[in-house]
Amino acid sequence: MILNEMRIENFEKMSREDQVLYLTENLRDIKDDLVEPGIEILIGSGETELAISLARDSGRIDRAVEIAVADGDYLWAALIAKKAGREEESVRLYREGLEYYVSEEKYGRAVSAAQALGLPYDEIDHLFEAGVRYERRMIDMDRVGYALESLAHSLNNALVGRDDEMAEGLRKAMAEERERIARQAAEDLDE
Repeated sequence: MILNEMRIENFEKMSREDQVLYLTENLRDIKDDLVEPGIEILIGSGETELAISLARDSGRIDRAVEIAVADGDYLWAALIAKKAGREEESVRLYREGLEYYVSEEKYGRAVSAAQALGLPYDEIDHLFEAGVRYERRMIDMDRVGYALESLAHSLNNALVGRDDEMAEGLRKAMAEERERIARQAAEDLDE
């Protein structure tokens, strides 16, 4: 079917997979009567980013913002609003996003929202530090230790029979790194 001749009746007869494929391949050229059903199909197929793009590109700014917010993407929603000349709405979305991202412990996105809002450096730095603490808690030190031990074992095997300066330097660096990680793990347990 030629794009300009695609009618909603023909589109509806397609399988869901073919509909998604058609929408994906023709995202910027979808006829107006296919936009709303296309948005719903894309959302239903887990193609939220494409649904947002289709809504935005077809001038459905409110719908694009609504989908982005429902997906938890306040940064994109705020950017869409800003590019549409809706400065107040954009600021509101960045603020809501900042609260949402902090509550969800998505500190990288929280920092981005804070920067977009022009918050003071110390507040942004606080968010960044909270993110580092969160990530540190999420690190499985047993897995890190196992990976390091595995790497050290492989490196030792590769250095068997080598007693040159470089081999000794590598052995020493690995021993120092093992000690540093063990100290860090002990400090983290004390916190």
